[in-house]
Amino acid sequence: MRAPLVDGQGNFGSIDGDAPAAMRYTEVRMSRLAAEFLSDIDKDTVEFRPNYDNTLREPVVLPAKVPNFLLNGTSGIAVGMATNVPPHNLGELCDALLLLVDEPESTVDDLMEHVQGPDFPTGGVVYAGKGLDDAFWSGRGSVKVRGVVETESRAKGSECIVIREIPYALNKSALVKKIAALVNEKRIDGVADLRDESDRRGIRIVLDLKRGATAEIIVNTLYKYTPLESSFAYNMLAVVGNRPQLLNLKSALVCFLEHRREVIIRRTRFELAQAEARAHILEGLRIALDNMDAVVALIRASKTPDEARQGLSERFGLTDAQSRAVLDMRLQRLTGLERDKLLEEYRELIKRIAWLQSVLADDAVLRSVVRGELEEVKSAYARPRKTAIVREEATGIEIEDLIPDEDVVITLSRRGYIKRTTLDNYQQQRRGGKGIAGLHMSEDDVVQDFLTTSNHQFLLLFTNRGRMHQLKVHQVPEGSRTAKGAHIANLLPLEKDEWATTALTVREFSEDRHFLFVTKFGMVKRSAASLYARYRKSGINAVGLRDGDELIMVREVQENRQVVLTTADGLAIRFACSEVRPVGRGAAGVKGISLRGPDTVVACVIVDEDDKDASIMTLSRNGYGKRTNLSLYRMQSRGGKGIINFRSTAKTGPVIGAIPVTDSDALLLLTSTSKIIRIGVEEIRSIGRATQGVRLVSMGEGASVVGFSRIDENGGDGLGAGLGGEGTQEPNAT
Repeated sequence: MRAPLVDGQGNFGSIDGDAPAAMRYTEVRMSRLAAEFLSDIDKDTVEFRPNYDNTLREPVVLPAKVPNFLLNGTSGIAVGMATNVPPHNLGELCDALLLLVDEPESTVDDLMEHVQGPDFPTGGVVYAGKGLDDAFWSGRGSVKVRGVVETESRAKGSECIVIREIPYALNKSALVKKIAALVNEKRIDGVADLRDESDRRGIRIVLDLKRGATAEIIVNTLYKYTPLESSFAYNMLAVVGNRPQLLNLKSALVCFLEHRREVIIRRTRFELAQAEARAHILEGLRIALDNMDAVVALIRASKTPDEARQGLSERFGLTDAQSRAVLDMRLQRLTGLERDKLLEEYRELIKRIAWLQSVLADDAVLRSVVRGELEEVKSAYARPRKTAIVREEATGIEIEDLIPDEDVVITLSRRGYIKRTTLDNYQQQRRGGKGIAGLHMSEDDVVQDFLTTSNHQFLLLFTNRGRMHQLKVHQVPEGSRTAKGAHIANLLPLEKDEWATTALTVREFSEDRHFLFVTKFGMVKRSAASLYARYRKSGINAVGLRDGDELIMVREVQENRQVVLTTADGLAIRFACSEVRPVGRGAAGVKGISLRGPDTVVACVIVDEDDKDASIMTLSRNGYGKRTNLSLYRMQSRGGKGIINFRSTAKTGPVIGAIPVTDSDALLLLTSTSKIIRIGVEEIRSIGRATQGVRLVSMGEGASVVGFSRIDENGGDGLGAGLGGEGTQEPNAT
């Protein structure tokens, strides 16, 4: 159980499957949490029925203050049906219940913001992909559970694998025997010794590795061939209203809230009846105290108690119960102090009666009582989560820790085909070369994004509608240099008439990092990267767009940096990033450059004011390019019309993008005929702003450059760019 309801002393068995001792050798008592299951059971809160032999009466259900159905889970088999519910975290369940109390219309997705998934007492890692979504939405689903494995270094360069946590309900001894059998059968190669060093401090199964053995491969084999990775199948079938019913996460929590409402209402009625009965007695005692001399005289003159009781009722208007209370009153109650205590008790009872009546009459007050009890339970019994939740599917070799963080090239076509290729597939050539064969594409498709990054980074894909979708780079299907790739619709839930227009790769979403958004009509917006860390499978709104505008690119920026926007007609504007103040995710931003006629923004370059040697590489559609020193671009205020950046002619074609470069960089250029060429930046001389540059790639009739990317030859990460005349990509791979 995640939250045990009994506290035992003696031998109750072990995780190795050892049998428990006989009952005469063990003792048990209720835990503190179990007391919350019986709280107020003596206040007519639940129905009672005869027990199996009709000698006692037992409760039909317990007035529990905790949702034990989900907290500790359950498992059982009946005729034609079964149930299997894993344990969950009490603190998360209380948070979800509090949300339902305040917002009854909350959806399962809203509740899943609080209930992350199962929380097993044995820890482990749960891969909460589609199976968990199905379980919480429909009541049936399956999740993968993995043990926690670590690699430790030993003397003389050797390593060992340590298993510290195992999946729920797994026999540890059986797991060790299974691993030993695989080692003997040579299905696990490279293990020198296997030991179980578990003790009262926790589980510790050690595999000593032979010199030269690869720990990652052995760990992957353990997950594949042993119960160290197992599945837990949700089947949330429960008896509701004397009928079996399949519950989802919300309906299970709603059933508990309805149960608590019924318990509180019945308890309130019981306490109200008791309070009113006590107030009735106190009213009689107060009347008697106000007329004490006459009451004493009447009692002394009466021959029997019945005569005195009848006399009190007739003379002072007391009920039979009040008269009995007056006759039973002790003489010490006649003192002034006791009289004050009695009157104070009466006043407090009147207040309590009014409050109890408000609980029954006002639903808002009733909800506040439910909320208060849930907060008390959470404060007293909630404990940190033991099981880690990973929001992705568990698919063996796709575990990120087993994938090398090597440099790769991401290619995305206009029609939505995406692939990942290792950077080693591209060899550097000299300027003016004809290139090597790139990806094979259909005649009506061109490359839109072409960027260099690494496997372990986040790939953020922004669409023309201003929405963001998130993947890990290694989740993009790998393909050869000439492969077309997989369609992005297989990876992202895009809507009709929506496509990815820009991409960005980052390693982490920290508070001090910002994203700069640029639209086709020259609007810019800066937002904190942390606003985009929480991601939904359907995507999130990244920027607000005006009618007809489109998001074309995103950059990672710092406030002390500067921004250079370039347009298709060869204009550019340089302004301080601090002029764009940070705003929220849904904001539309402010004007970055005032465009002339049909001109559009095609690139955004982030530069450092102190970098005197920085240059900007500008490329045109017909294969011309130039690099210009940053100092030639004067600072302007945001929103201006800009200055000349590139002399655009019919010979050069419009500008398709610009990126910052150094002499140690190299360029990868893609043409519309699917040719790729790699050029060293030092081969391209630095010239002024108002020039058309030099020819970088030789192309046939009708061909054009549709994408390019920068590569740091010193081993750093690259910047990608592309998208023809409709914008370029330059995600900062950090």
